[in-house]
Amino acid sequence: MSMTPQQEQALKLATDAGHILLQNGAEISRVEETMERIASAYGVEDESFFVLSNGIIATGQHYARAQFIPIKGMQLSKIVGINQLSRDLTRSLLPLDALESRLQSIRTAAGKPWWELVLGVALGVASFCILFGGSLVDAGATFGAGLVLGLFMAFVSPHLSRIAGNLLGGMVGGLLCIAACRLWAGALHLPNMIIGTIIALVPGVPFTNGIRDLANEDYIAGTTRLTDAFLLFLCIALGVALSFIVDGFFFGGIMVLGAPVTDPVASAWAIQLPAAFIGTVGFSAFFGAPRRHYVGCGVAGMLGWMLYLAVIAWAPGSSGAPFLGALTVAVASFLLARLRHCPVTVFLICGIIPLVPGGGIFWTAYYLVSDQLALAATTGFTALKATIAIAGGIIVVSSLHTRFSKARRRRGVA
Repeated sequence: MSMTPQQEQALKLATDAGHILLQNGAEISRVEETMERIASAYGVEDESFFVLSNGIIATGQHYARAQFIPIKGMQLSKIVGINQLSRDLTRSLLPLDALESRLQSIRTAAGKPWWELVLGVALGVASFCILFGGSLVDAGATFGAGLVLGLFMAFVSPHLSRIAGNLLGGMVGGLLCIAACRLWAGALHLPNMIIGTIIALVPGVPFTNGIRDLANEDYIAGTTRLTDAFLLFLCIALGVALSFIVDGFFFGGIMVLGAPVTDPVASAWAIQLPAAFIGTVGFSAFFGAPRRHYVGCGVAGMLGWMLYLAVIAWAPGSSGAPFLGALTVAVASFLLARLRHCPVTVFLICGIIPLVPGGGIFWTAYYLVSDQLALAATTGFTALKATIAIAGGIIVVSSLHTRFSKARRRRGVA
């Protein structure tokens, strides 16, 4: 039996909802589940959806549609909007015209004002400068660099490819911090500033979603997204390296840096935990999370950082610190998602950022341009181990949650 015009329209609208989700950073399983739920609600039972990291193929009887979806930016608020729409459909079926209107409203919803994005980046990088050993003075200078980098990310990066945007962003952030240290020689610690600054460029969305796709046994999408994330990590490192090369061209050689410095005042828990909270909230704004979820994102990031610090204090250098920190962020994110009726993606993407090994990215890039290849290899391998540990923590919780959810559905639990 052929599909009715209403069913064909429902299938098209389901695909549109998937398009919005995928374009704004949703994981593959969420995209597929939402599309299937919308189609089934309108009586389309023989639909088939195949979702890749940048494309959707939808088929039904006498119907086929494929969409290429370039990923240029993200607004987590749109994922929340589609999630709420899906929930509303389970309570009461909307007329197709009303569904189309809701989807159009979500698609065209304005993002955060530019000043909020820029302020979010500045607060984020200044706070993370503290997390990675910087002093309060370093954080103040990094806040200024973050304002300029935030303007670059808000107005310039959207017009560039993601590779060019991250490479140039790494160079801009590095040059801003180097310039500040040149102006106030001896008063600032350059490594802490750059490490905090480049965290704004970290590809948290493909990294986190790639891990979750692997946990959901979607190996093609997971591998693709993680490859994308590691390529962008490399671009950031190259951008930082270029900043040192440019500075060396004008000042007669690569700047010589000493061993990493940890400020004793800023390293106190009374400062570290609020900094983790504020930094996570700052990047929640930049990622476009709804304002009502800022506190939840900050709590997830702070809890993960708290456990990270506790493990580091007990066993310095242990790979268990990023693993248990990521495990904590993931557990907190799933609990907050259930409590707040919000996609876990919002809390997980924002909350995991403090644990990303920004120090590894910076030192690997610096050791490479200063011809300290052995140290570059060691630092790069340490950063890779931390990344794998973070991935492991997320995978454990995501896998357990998926199995628990499937068991609940089999038992008919709502």
